Amino acid sequence: MSMRPTLNKDTVLCISLAARPSNIGTRFHNYLYDRLGLDFLYKACTTTDLPAAIGGVRALNIRGCSVSMPFKQDALSLVDRIEPSAAAIGAVNTIVNDGGELTAANTDYLAIEALIAEYGLDPDRSVLIRGSGGMAAAVATAFRDSGFHHGVLVARNTVAGPELAERLGYHWRHHPGGASGSIIVNVTPIGMAGGPEESESAFGPGTIAAADTVFDVVALAAGPAGETPLIAAARAAGKQVITGTEVIARQAAEQFERYTGVRPSPELIAEASAYSRQT
Repeated sequence: MSMRPTLNKDTVLCISLAARPSNIGTRFHNYLYDRLGLDFLYKACTTTDLPAAIGGVRALNIRGCSVSMPFKQDALSLVDRIEPSAAAIGAVNTIVNDGGELTAANTDYLAIEALIAEYGLDPDRSVLIRGSGGMAAAVATAFRDSGFHHGVLVARNTVAGPELAERLGYHWRHHPGGASGSIIVNVTPIGMAGGPEESESAFGPGTIAAADTVFDVVALAAGPAGETPLIAAARAAGKQVITGTEVIARQAAEQFERYTGVRPSPELIAEASAYSRQT
């Protein structure tokens, strides 16, 4: 039975803005509102007019707004304050509205920082990161800002890849073949359920064998136990693994706390994360 109050005129609204809205955030946040008895409602939205949508967040006193691709960069110019987490990578995924003042943060960046610390990853180790999109920028910047200065970025994009690598002081490679790192990180759609490469691994067996820790940011996978081929191969090889479900749960919990002022317990976060991924 839900503990949440009946919807009323004072119910606080939070939304997400994405080109292709999913149920993950909606289920995660509303599950926690129910369990914690909070008078909040979360709704996924899309838009073809971002300035008007952000204006609506301000004008309608919408408390929180999660921002996904392709709006993460453009939303920065539409807010009043930018936290260091968003400024560090020039992208926002969370907007909090305090009486009409909009503050932007990037909880993807904060989640990666937290996981690096939680798993005790040593900054003296080398890191190999595959990807150059907005999430890859958040991941790579979090590693660099956590003291990882021995890095290689693998990216097929011959513009974004070299630019991101240069900004971070990392090396750039066009292909992963022959590359290695103590920590390897996939921040591409390779291994994502429903994608053209859902059955593929972002790194080959040799790269996995040479690594100590394997980190895959993909949260939705079609493999056994909902894991990507990369994570499955890493587990079979006895490597320490960090999964995309941990990332998405951690960043969503950061958003949740900013919107509500409440930090759910790890057990509740795990429940909400599992519920959000149900098909």
